[in-house]
Amino acid sequence: MRRTSFEDMNCSIAQCLEVVGEWWTLLIVRDALMGVTRFDDFRERLGIARNVLTQRLEYLVAHDIMTKVPYQANPVRHDYRLTAKGRSLWLVLTAMRQWGDQWAAPDGPPVQSLHKTCGHVTVLEPVCSACGERVHGRDLQPVDGPGVRDASMIPAVR
Repeated sequence: MRRTSFEDMNCSIAQCLEVVGEWWTLLIVRDALMGVTRFDDFRERLGIARNVLTQRLEYLVAHDIMTKVPYQANPVRHDYRLTAKGRSLWLVLTAMRQWGDQWAAPDGPPVQSLHKTCGHVTVLEPVCSACGERVHGRDLQPVDGPGVRDASMIPAVR
């Protein structure tokens, strides 16, 4: 069954979901961020059907999240490497992992992030890009952005 398309929705979250919202997609990107590049390695790690993986990889290439780079001529085989657009999804995956660590990992995080600069395990925390203060959801208020088409899509402040 084909899901509803968000293509026409004037919402950056909806547009992100349009590209990476299928459940295998972010797991493929996760593995690519960890250095996986080969079809068979993705398939083995994820336990995903060949046809589904083929379809997902083709979709990611078509949307400039990954690129195909030949590594063998006969038969032709490709590495699937993240583009800059794909690599920038690390923050989305980190937020999802940290949420899962907090709410869905009763035995503790299965994977942690080591900050290579200081050598400590870390969690990422959002800060204001203007003042550097730590930001919580309750500190934010949606306002019209330059790409707004319909201001009624922004919820009223309560």
